[in-house]
Amino acid sequence: MMRLGCCYYPEHWPEEIWAEDARRMVAMGLTRVRIGEFAWSRIEPQPWRYDWGWLDRAIDTLHAAGLGIILGTPTATPPKWLVDKMPDMLAIDALGRERRFGSRRHYCFSHLGYRAECARITAALVERYGNHPGIVAWQTDNEYGCHDTIVSYSESAAQGFRRWLAGQYADIAALNTAWGNVFWSMDYRGFDEIDPPNLTVTEPNPAHVLDYRRFASDEVVAFNRLQVDILREGTSGRDIVHNYMGFFTEFDHHALSRDLDVATWDSYPIGFLEQFWFGRDDKLRYARQGHPDIAAFHHDLYRGCTKGRWWVMEQQPGPVNWAAHNPAPLPGMVRLWTLEAAAHGAELVSYFRWRQAPFGQEMHHAGLLRPDSVDDVGAHEARAAAADLATLGALGPPPQSVALLFSYEAAWLFEAQPQGQSFRYMELVFAFYAALRQLGLDVDILPPDAVLDGYKMVVAPSLPILDTALVGRLAGLGVPVLFGPRSGSRTRDFQIPQGLPPGTLHDAIPITISRVESLREGLEEQGDGFMISRWFEYVESLVEPDIALLDGRGIVYRQGAIRYLAGWPDPALLARLFKTMASAAGITIAPLPRDVRLRRAGDVTFAFNYGPEPIELGARGDHSFVIGEARMPPAGVAAWRQAGR
Repeated sequence: MMRLGCCYYPEHWPEEIWAEDARRMVAMGLTRVRIGEFAWSRIEPQPWRYDWGWLDRAIDTLHAAGLGIILGTPTATPPKWLVDKMPDMLAIDALGRERRFGSRRHYCFSHLGYRAECARITAALVERYGNHPGIVAWQTDNEYGCHDTIVSYSESAAQGFRRWLAGQYADIAALNTAWGNVFWSMDYRGFDEIDPPNLTVTEPNPAHVLDYRRFASDEVVAFNRLQVDILREGTSGRDIVHNYMGFFTEFDHHALSRDLDVATWDSYPIGFLEQFWFGRDDKLRYARQGHPDIAAFHHDLYRGCTKGRWWVMEQQPGPVNWAAHNPAPLPGMVRLWTLEAAAHGAELVSYFRWRQAPFGQEMHHAGLLRPDSVDDVGAHEARAAAADLATLGALGPPPQSVALLFSYEAAWLFEAQPQGQSFRYMELVFAFYAALRQLGLDVDILPPDAVLDGYKMVVAPSLPILDTALVGRLAGLGVPVLFGPRSGSRTRDFQIPQGLPPGTLHDAIPITISRVESLREGLEEQGDGFMISRWFEYVESLVEPDIALLDGRGIVYRQGAIRYLAGWPDPALLARLFKTMASAAGITIAPLPRDVRLRRAGDVTFAFNYGPEPIELGARGDHSFVIGEARMPPAGVAAWRQAGR
């Protein structure tokens, strides 16, 4: 059964209340607590002078209450004395400015001296607590990349990039060819001449930019692996995790997750709705709930990072402090988010945070308790969720139905050269995901190299870099496969493939993309009951289109089970496509009301009402409700299993 927990900062509170806090956590139904990820200055107030006493007592107090502790390495917040010791450890932004001390994440991943200090503090923690019976897991650092801190233009990063390029290309002539440096006389004589791609007069070479993004991602993976290796050597039987963020593509989470036991993420559905691309109507309708697909999208994305093992490390329990506007969740939403995570297979939901802080940058970020220690709304809903989980008992695995392929490299490529300011990879992927969910389908989000045996349908919103092996593997599945716009449009070296796009996809579907255009808002191409916006591709083919615009130009082409979509679709076109594909795959669809989503876990089906009005699910004569009922209030949850199961 899924566990509940919270994030706690004993260093923020008088020691005399720690035991009472721990007692109240357990009484609330919590069994896990995360601590320590921001505590470096209290663990090591002076260089090489550790103060373990307070942390020893905090860990022992929490453990004595029956709580399992997730201990974080404190490397997201290096202390001031360390920054003063090596000031060049600071990251440099694209305008050449230092990311200075005074908040958090003030370091460059490429600085070798800082890496050594991180190894030292991690080793010290492991030596002290590696086999403490209260420690059940370790978290590396905190939210890699938060506050735009993945890409740095420091001297350390520049030197690291040159080493990385030498390892990738070996010969400078090979790099010049791969990058097309003959264009604009950009040839280099040696790797030592190459700088990071910023502060150029106009757009830098996109191939240079893409390699810099690959390098920056590899630096995060290497930085994390340094800590993981120390943790693995000094402790046993404990999970190693990291907490990812929402709608974040600055590094390859699939690559980093190969070194983890569990992928975790920090779920703030209302903040994400406010901060990202969603339109005014959605932001008003779901202001207190979050869009119906935001949390689920990330549950499915991060479950795919570590082959099914994932947690929510930080769950929004009330208003947050960091979005442009910060409404309070609708009553019942904290419970709904918790149960939705269970439906998607989470092992843990941990609320951020136990008690609202009365100081610092996050004073307006709600906790389960108010600053005066009185239960806030989130505390009551956590108790309700704990009772629901006890009623549900153990849940079976989610079904294998639809696989959606997600590529971090694709996001970097389109950011390097979008050819239209509205072409955002994450938004395209989310549109495909939401359309699948609107039909009541269960979706797994997986990397392109994932094993796809057992899936009945595969959707790739866009894979610009396609190799022959991947195309052959997808074509050989014998199930409906859809490739979205710009798939196969570039080689690994960021060049247009010979024979034009979709490159190696020609082998599976005989089409040629002869021209592309990006469309401004309001400029749309009309089809029968649908429209294309933002992006349109002109297709040459002897194959008749499966779906065409009103003027006869093709928009969807099919050869056997393979389909290609040559533009940015609206929800109507996606629904039409996915209904056809699901029918061919033998998948039963259940088109849902706008605000309702379903998820299956073993023999239990969950329904969630994200709307502002009650919803009637209708009669379910052969099913029995485990929680909830057919009439779902706003923020309502229902779960049922077949009668007799």
